[in-house]
Amino acid sequence: MLQYVWETSNWPDFRWNSESLLQPLADARKRQGRFLRAMEDIGFEDSLRTYAVAIEEDAIQTSAIEGENLDREKVRSSVAVHLGLSAAGLRKAGRVVDGLVEVLLDATHNYKMPLEKDRLCRWHAALFPAGRSGFQDIVAGEWRNVPIQVVSGAYGRRKVHYEAPPPERLEAEMASFFTWWKNSRKKTDGIIRAAAAHLRFVTIHPFDDGNGRLARTITDMALAQDEGLGRRYYSLSAQIMKERDAYYRMLEKTQKGDGDCTEWFLWFIGCFNRAVEEAETTLSTVLFKAAFWKRHAETMVNERQRKVLNKLLDAGNGKFDGGLSTRKYVGMTKTSRATAWREIEDMLRKKMIRALPGSGRSTAYEIFRESE
Repeated sequence: MLQYVWETSNWPDFRWNSESLLQPLADARKRQGRFLRAMEDIGFEDSLRTYAVAIEEDAIQTSAIEGENLDREKVRSSVAVHLGLSAAGLRKAGRVVDGLVEVLLDATHNYKMPLEKDRLCRWHAALFPAGRSGFQDIVAGEWRNVPIQVVSGAYGRRKVHYEAPPPERLEAEMASFFTWWKNSRKKTDGIIRAAAAHLRFVTIHPFDDGNGRLARTITDMALAQDEGLGRRYYSLSAQIMKERDAYYRMLEKTQKGDGDCTEWFLWFIGCFNRAVEEAETTLSTVLFKAAFWKRHAETMVNERQRKVLNKLLDAGNGKFDGGLSTRKYVGMTKTSRATAWREIEDMLRKKMIRALPGSGRSTAYEIFRESE
């Protein structure tokens, strides 16, 4: 008969091969340290913007992992309002989006506060303000009172990937989790602790729904405690989304295992490392944008030109699909083709953009870089 990890005699005491983790963990720590040192060198506004981008990505991607697609503009609006940034022109977020953003911000900004049942249940209630998940009613803000399985496949061909502990065990399981959370902070490496917290929480699966999102939120809180920062500058959820198949595969394998979590920890450390690597790219984009506008502080441009330039800068080097064209300029600014052409020519003369080489009959443009 299949035995899940929570049914083993050593649960919840995970085991792992420390020697196997040493080098991957050292590599991740090196990248993390380099990135955080770089963040110390940027100004407050750029730091806040990087934080906003990370929270936006966390909200979008932690929902996408569960198959829920949020409106990015509404998420951006909610993040902007909560961080005191401009939300002008953005669609107002609803209760669901606001609730998720509030949870993510509370977990990271207030990382020093205790994680207890009341706080966790308030997070869950914020994720489901109407007490519904899709078309189903759920108990929001309370432990589930029914058995739960993680399944996939169409009706009639369902595959059970995992079955969580029965509801009568939840109070004791979560009390044990909160005690471990408090006591492990000074005893366990921060990244390993984040990986263990994620695995342990999602294995207990204490709520009717939202367990994955809350597991990733708790993971972010653990990493914030490790770094001693009230801001998240990289999105682990975005990286997990990119590696979603491996994420679920590794979870299932570990939850059906005997308590040896070495493979899970190795995957998690690698995922963390790649998330920080991606954030380094984002940071370079933020720094380049700041340098660009500093260089052109006295350059006269109108609001249409500024809007288009910011779109190019936010996309990053070479990532504005196909480059800027006159047609795209018209679409973004709602101006005439003749005006678009004149304003593009003006930016060319001022060395704010340049023509992409080999763009054929329809010239495309990108941001001008000083080294070119």
